[in-house]
Amino acid sequence: MPKDKKNQKDFLYVALGVIIFAGLLSLFVFSEDNLALLKSVFWDDLSQDELRVKFDIFDWHDYVTLIGLSALQVVCTFLPAEPAQMLSGLSFGFGIGLLCCIAGVFVGNSVIYLLQRSFRNKLQGFFRKTLHLDLEKIAKSSKCVLIIFLLYVLPAIPYGLICFFAAGTGMRYRRFITITTLGSLPSICLGVALGYMTIVTDQTVSLCIFAVLIILIAFLFFKRDFFFSKLNRYAEKHSAQNKAPKVSGFVWSILYFFLRIYFFLCGVRVKSVNKVGKPENPAIVLCNHGSFIDFIFAGTLLKKPKPNFVVARLYFYNNLLRRLLTMLGAFPKSMFALDTESTKNCIRVLKNGGILTMMPEARLSTTGRFEDIQPGTYSFLKKSGVPVYTIKFGGDYFADPKWGKGFRRGSVVEAELDILFTPEQLSALSVEEIKAGVEARLQYNEFTWLEAHPEIRYRSRRMAEGLENILTVCPVCRQKHTITTKKDKIYCEKCGYLTSLDRRYAFTDNFTFHNLTQWYDWQQNLLRQEIAADPDFALTSPVELRLPGNGKGLTRPAGSGICTLSREGLTYCGTKDGEDVTLQFSLQRIYRLLFGAGVNFELYNGTEILFFVPEEKRSAVDWYMASMLLHDEFS
Repeated sequence: MPKDKKNQKDFLYVALGVIIFAGLLSLFVFSEDNLALLKSVFWDDLSQDELRVKFDIFDWHDYVTLIGLSALQVVCTFLPAEPAQMLSGLSFGFGIGLLCCIAGVFVGNSVIYLLQRSFRNKLQGFFRKTLHLDLEKIAKSSKCVLIIFLLYVLPAIPYGLICFFAAGTGMRYRRFITITTLGSLPSICLGVALGYMTIVTDQTVSLCIFAVLIILIAFLFFKRDFFFSKLNRYAEKHSAQNKAPKVSGFVWSILYFFLRIYFFLCGVRVKSVNKVGKPENPAIVLCNHGSFIDFIFAGTLLKKPKPNFVVARLYFYNNLLRRLLTMLGAFPKSMFALDTESTKNCIRVLKNGGILTMMPEARLSTTGRFEDIQPGTYSFLKKSGVPVYTIKFGGDYFADPKWGKGFRRGSVVEAELDILFTPEQLSALSVEEIKAGVEARLQYNEFTWLEAHPEIRYRSRRMAEGLENILTVCPVCRQKHTITTKKDKIYCEKCGYLTSLDRRYAFTDNFTFHNLTQWYDWQQNLLRQEIAADPDFALTSPVELRLPGNGKGLTRPAGSGICTLSREGLTYCGTKDGEDVTLQFSLQRIYRLLFGAGVNFELYNGTEILFFVPEEKRSAVDWYMASMLLHDEFS
């Protein structure tokens, strides 16, 4: 939608809300004898007893109207609350007026909760104002409830905006309605009292009190950024993310016990070798990353003290999973993005004498081989000044490959813990020497490992299923995204049957390639040649945009548009939470696009994930390969 049309649409929404508000206000003022009553209050010299007699003419329609006004000013966040509150105090007195406003706010808050649950962040994009408040940081703060109460005290923040924010934190209705109703109570009392004072006090006193309050509100309004910054710092100070989580030994032991039983039932054996005994602490442990469940294999060797794991932030968007990971001592990291929060947590773990465990490749291996590591990791190791250990896995990729459908029976996973650098060695070595040492230790090739274990045979009813999500080009017809799989068979939609995958991950029938790494390298080289031959090379696809979930899921639908990856970087043109946006990311900022095999490609923008689901889901690996080639060879 063009920007000018969108602005017109927003203006119409605001105008409609103002008209409704004005209509309800007029309905109240001009209905029956209400106008005469209000005139007598302002212009006639009436005693309090005479005013009480006047109030008796109000019936239930008037109460409902004011309750509706109060509810409307909550839902329509741009409408001020004070007119309805002062009118309630003026018309019904302080007690009844206060109850009417509270009832209206209760109704409005409930409507917002339902809207937030029904449409989630689609509405927040319209209702959120430009505030100098880090709402995401406040949501993560252990003092979130107190800060919500403080927001109700500050001027220039409508009730409805605070309600949308509170509902977006994922709290349950009972807690939400209690917090938001109580939070609005002080300002409701003030607004109703202002209206009530006009009929029970001398005009001079009323005007003086009103003037003092206006001056105070004006002062707070113009100093709001100062107070907002204070709230931001307070939230930062009490952020749950500011403290490296403590490991629950009980939870870890229970989970580890049941997972080991589960692995055994799935036919996966784990062989552990500890060459150093109990690691010194604090320390850093680096692991290669061939399987989603490597952290459990690492737990085989790191028992005391329990390790703190660095985990992709995606898995912390689900409330239940976040609580479990936190109890296990894990904390989030935005992969391939600047993440000072994660860096601070890493430092805190080491300062507290913990074992910091990370998979520095930062993504699952696509083909069972070592993936590269971002240069900043080596600088961090250099500055840490603590012992660096490694856990080298073998066979973990074949047990549960990135593209696979379930565990393979007959799997053997080897895990070896050893020392890599002492603090003295780190101090003496250059960053380049540290890099060489880490890569030499963590280098792996699962097919080379398998050759050293001729006794291993893998069994699965769906042995080859999922390979079409990393092998996207047919070697016979060279058509893209025509590969399909069923059980252990591999087909091309154009050519028919191609080959099968045997019990040692090798292709049968004298196929063109011996294993999947050769096929993958061949198609990657084709892509490399395509990029080199075309200075205007670009990948383009319609995509569904998904953003962080609201606690129940990892992600949620947030829009749709077109993604383009070229030498200029990644561009997304489409909608995001109901707004038209154009998002651009340079190749230097992207480094690598993460991908889920046959699902999506993704990148982190700060603490927010941009989760793109392409129209052809099998193409997700193409975006990963292209981002790597463009960044490393063509930028």
